[in-house]
Amino acid sequence: MADPIRDDPAFNQSPPFIDVNLFTSDQALRAAVAREGAEWAAADLEVFGGVAGSAAAIELGRCANAHPPDLQNFDAQGQRVDRVAFHPAYHELMAISMAQGLHCSTWEHLLTGAAPKPGAHVGRAGGFYMAAQMEPGHCCPITMTHASVAALRHAPALAAAWLPKILSRTYDPGAVPAGTKTAVTLGMGMTERQGGTDVRANTTRAERLDEETYAITGHKWFLSAPMSDAFLVLAQAKDGLSCFLLPRLTPDGALNGLRLVRLKDKLGNRSNASSEIEFENAQGFLVGEKGRGVPTIIDMVTLTRLDCAVSSAGLTRQALARAIHHARHRSVFQRLLIDQPLMAQVLADMALDVEAATALSFRLARAFDGGADEAESAYRRLMTPVTKYWVCKTAPSLVTEAMECMGGNGYVEEGGFPLLYREVPVNAIWEGSGNVMCLDVLRVLERSPETLRSVLEGMDQAGGQEPRLKAALDRIETLLAQAMRDQSVARTLVEQLALAQAGALLLTHAPSAVSDAFLATRLQGTWRSTYGAGTVGLDARAILDRATPHVA
Repeated sequence: MADPIRDDPAFNQSPPFIDVNLFTSDQALRAAVAREGAEWAAADLEVFGGVAGSAAAIELGRCANAHPPDLQNFDAQGQRVDRVAFHPAYHELMAISMAQGLHCSTWEHLLTGAAPKPGAHVGRAGGFYMAAQMEPGHCCPITMTHASVAALRHAPALAAAWLPKILSRTYDPGAVPAGTKTAVTLGMGMTERQGGTDVRANTTRAERLDEETYAITGHKWFLSAPMSDAFLVLAQAKDGLSCFLLPRLTPDGALNGLRLVRLKDKLGNRSNASSEIEFENAQGFLVGEKGRGVPTIIDMVTLTRLDCAVSSAGLTRQALARAIHHARHRSVFQRLLIDQPLMAQVLADMALDVEAATALSFRLARAFDGGADEAESAYRRLMTPVTKYWVCKTAPSLVTEAMECMGGNGYVEEGGFPLLYREVPVNAIWEGSGNVMCLDVLRVLERSPETLRSVLEGMDQAGGQEPRLKAALDRIETLLAQAMRDQSVARTLVEQLALAQAGALLLTHAPSAVSDAFLATRLQGTWRSTYGAGTVGLDARAILDRATPHVA
């Protein structure tokens, strides 16, 4: 008698989710890129989507995480080198993403003097969304390098010297002076052990050597990407907390007063290095005005917050796609999982949040393409912390639910899902935790109440007379008055802003099955704490048809 399990070990096992084009298989992503102004990038993103979803790229990600970076403080002769060694797979991933221009594409016009390309941030976001799915850890130095330009523009002479190599699409991991390299990457160090988020409590000192050069002495508790060629750091100068560019090596190849104390042993993000570092008379160059370090570096931080939202949206998409793929191939009780009403309801409910996260993230990217436009500037100020808060907070619970949909196969390392699970909490912590995002929103509302008016008017115009959206906008008005008196209301206000904006976007752009279900469950439904609860009546089949990663 035939034994299907013995004769076919893959019997009733879902096939590996590999060699999937992450762009062509994602309807919500393609729609978001097109409507937010980067339809011109579709062909390029399709090519990159094939690379990012390939079996080869997934294997690179596995290797880079299975063999995390190693700190080498000394060479064979006992000389300090303070280098970070990486598995070759990590370098290959960096080369892929830098060739795509994910570290530089929005700034390339600066070398030619041309106007920024319309939709440049949206087009880049499309690639970054997929790069995070390919392997999220290497995205840290990619986003830091990209965002550093926003701060460097406060120091035109420094920018002129560094931009040509920042904007190179090659990848040069060599531990040699920046002036001898074909390309460079930049990192950032803000927080110290005693202050954390409160960077104004920093104790690192900057002693002036000449008009633009300072000797930096102190430490950073978290230095992102310590293998970078230079870092933007905050230090206390005579005129107050200031921002400095600190090269890793001096022009003659010596360490620039840097001592890597240890690499952080992190929950996730294991392919990427994060370190504790000490500075002893490290040479740094003033960026921006003296005493204006926070306003200078915040331009960099704001762009990294956009990337936190985009990458979290990408990670939730990857988790959902894998869960749907599994459900379409796995039979239970003589029926495919995808045809089981309860499973279909859970997957469809998750798909609503993934599409909402994607819509919010790419709408925010468009605001960064808005330049000096007053309405887009207002949107960017308010909705950057709102979007980062909601998208990054939603991701961990969604990835957990998607892993549960796959059962035990989702819990073992071979399938790759644990990498996603370990990764998703980090974006809610880095570049400002949830409470920091809420406080930023309150500051924006206090300083410029007209900003909220502008954003709410946009939601109102999108929603027309939709009663559920109208009711949400009324709730926001009430919460706003409360939040101005009581800070503890801030999280409720920020979440309502995110849900209302997502509802307005889906109402305008998504199929009615998606938008109606989102409005009914997120803006109107009863309180719920799990996916699939309180979703009676949604059109699960239509929602899942849109979310399914159809593979040619």
